[in-house]
Amino acid sequence: MNRNEALTILRERITTLRARPYSELVQYLNNATCDEVFAPGGQAYQIEVVVMWDDQTHSDLRVIASIDDGSLRWSFAPLVEDFIIRPDGTFLGE
Repeated sequence: MNRNEALTILRERITTLRARPYSELVQYLNNATCDEVFAPGGQAYQIEVVVMWDDQTHSDLRVIASIDDGSLRWSFAPLVEDFIIRPDGTFLGE
């Protein structure tokens, strides 16, 4: 897996997810999605996105995206990016 290429694809997905409103992201709670994407050179990658509650009050959402190339090595240790969004649309940690 080309780590730089995979990180670029993963960060593009995270940017797209961060642009979505809280009300849309909450609809994906506990329903992981997995997409296959192709890099410009043709390499296939799998991106999985999981949305879960980040706190006990069930208000903040943690959105986690991971990417791997399907190989044994990377499927056990994919590259991961995440963020936490509050109901008012602000991001925790910023």
